[in-house]
Amino acid sequence: MTSLTLVRRIKARPSIVFDALTTPEGIACWWGPDGGPVLVAESDPQVGGRFRVRFRMLDGSEHESSGEYLEVVKPERLSMSWRWTGGEDGESLVEIRLRAVAEGTELTITHSRLHDEDSRRSHEQGWHGALDKLERHFLATERSFP
Repeated sequence: MTSLTLVRRIKARPSIVFDALTTPEGIACWWGPDGGPVLVAESDPQVGGRFRVRFRMLDGSEHESSGEYLEVVKPERLSMSWRWTGGEDGESLVEIRLRAVAEGTELTITHSRLHDEDSRRSHEQGWHGALDKLERHFLATERSFP
């Protein structure tokens, strides 16, 4: 098993970033590694609640992940189980921490319990692309900060 951790600075308050991470409307703005659309975004952000997201990549392939919220502390922490629909790698864990900083929010995401190094590399690329989209989303909105 292996893991990855990424840190980003987002130009929005933690409560607004948290909503982008947990509401269907917010998820639709950034989920997925490239510019392809989110096709399904379902989210019940409470302990024991579930999420399901399906997106289409620019190459036409579609991917779906789902899981259960294990910890929900708005606007500071979020953890959830993670499983790819039809995937053989089993379940992994995503933990997100949000911390207020002068320019908005420091977001730290840790994806652990990944099956192997190939899975870690693939998820790292995917999260980088998705977080790039999240940053661009907030740069394009005026209501984000202060």
